[in-house]
Amino acid sequence: MRHNKKFNHLGRTASHRAAMLSNMACSLIMHKRITTTLAKAKELKKFVEPLITKSKDDTTNSRRVVFSNLQDKFAVTELFKEISVKVADRPGGYTRIIKTGRRLGDNAEMCFIELVDYDENMAKVAPAKKAARTRRSKKAADAPKVEVAVEETVKAEVAAEEAPKAE
Repeated sequence: MRHNKKFNHLGRTASHRAAMLSNMACSLIMHKRITTTLAKAKELKKFVEPLITKSKDDTTNSRRVVFSNLQDKFAVTELFKEISVKVADRPGGYTRIIKTGRRLGDNAEMCFIELVDYDENMAKVAPAKKAARTRRSKKAADAPKVEVAVEETVKAEVAAEEAPKAE
């Protein structure tokens, strides 16, 4: 009977599934973001988050437990030296899954899974201030800006030509 055995087998044997999740976890740790199918990403999240939690406690035993799951000493070193320091104050939720659409060949749902603290794009994006709207024509407002930009580039080119060349 299969009582409470609900995890996704991903159409693989147990050994193949364990090797695949280990390999994907190493790739995620080394590259901070990987693209995969949604089903694999959800299983990977369940696999890698306990390892990241384990890495917060840098002891010999926790390193051995993580290495027994990952089987890659470079990934273990990266996890304990860099990632665990960045996620030290985070109580969980170390990864983020963002859907990217469907794959062209077999229409599988694709996504990328990334470490939350390493996403530079979302960290740098600040809410943009909206310009005050007026009832004036946009064409009249844009014309002086273009002329000023052209004058500045011409001045920069002239200054570059006048500068003495180092010989």
